[in-house]
Amino acid sequence: MEAIVVDVGSKFLKAGFAIPDQPPPLIMPTQMKCVPEDGSLDDVTEEITVDPIVRGFVSDWDAMEDMMHHLLYTSLGWELGNEGHILFADPLLIPKAAREQLAQLMFEKFNVSGFYATEQAVLSLYAAGRISGCTVDIGHGKIGIHIASRRFEIGGADLTKLLAEELGRSNPMVNLKLQDVEKIKEKYAICAEDELAYEKKTQKSCPIERHTLPDGQVITFGKEKYAVGEALFQPSILGLDADGIVEQLVRCILMVSSENHRQLLESTVLCGCTSSMTDFESRFQKEANLSSSAIHPSVVKPPEYMPENLSQFSAWVGGAILAKVVFPQNQHVTKADYDENGPAVVHRKCF
Repeated sequence: MEAIVVDVGSKFLKAGFAIPDQPPPLIMPTQMKCVPEDGSLDDVTEEITVDPIVRGFVSDWDAMEDMMHHLLYTSLGWELGNEGHILFADPLLIPKAAREQLAQLMFEKFNVSGFYATEQAVLSLYAAGRISGCTVDIGHGKIGIHIASRRFEIGGADLTKLLAEELGRSNPMVNLKLQDVEKIKEKYAICAEDELAYEKKTQKSCPIERHTLPDGQVITFGKEKYAVGEALFQPSILGLDADGIVEQLVRCILMVSSENHRQLLESTVLCGCTSSMTDFESRFQKEANLSSSAIHPSVVKPPEYMPENLSQFSAWVGGAILAKVVFPQNQHVTKADYDENGPAVVHRKCF
């Protein structure tokens, strides 16, 4: 039986049996609906939800256990008493205690036969055909720059809130729900060519888009769709006193050995759902070419045989590639390892 690869993000969970070069067969929201213990919905007047993952980290372990039980036994067809191997994609800078708790959950509650976990950023490099380089991961809950292990607590969720504020100002009579704004962002958000082009878009009238919400309300917007992408290059739009994403990358690279600067900067991989925004990659590369670094970052294109929209699930694809190595070669944490050494064994065997 193939190992299962799981990448649990703040918004979506990607999972499936390890088959490289293919998108994950299962992509589902991580937000869960709470149901009364008797299963009755008759007296429920307001939907209650829980987010097991916040900013990339597990915030509710009971909900995480429920989600994994549904995933492994219902969605992917594991049988009780015949569980297999599992590989997890970890967020950048995951606390040691959280990784130990994940291993404990898998061995003690799900009786897995083998466990492995490694950083999402490393797995995204593998999916892009690299074994070294730098990743810029723009997820729903955070931005992670892997090589100097820097993490910034802004992400797609913050950009959605920004767009909601912009749309609220231009459409004061429309009752907007955050999930509707999320869909508008995914469909219409676009990066301006550069800062000057963005200023022109905001100062002059833009072509007006019209979008009909599920409840029939019609919302109009133009320049607002450019604010989402611009905030990644001008964080002041979000009220933050910080450099844009390219300068953050350059600063991170300068923190490591100078002899590796060229190799790292010229192997930059973009990943995370927000990185698939229209014209984001071209804007990122243009800003990179103008950066203060003597060596400019260069975005790596994924191999042609990889699936489309790889940046949205590259950590999962990289995990499927790695699973084909670590489990056959017995580099993973076995049940015997766990029984002998406890959860702390993950720090010795998972890199």
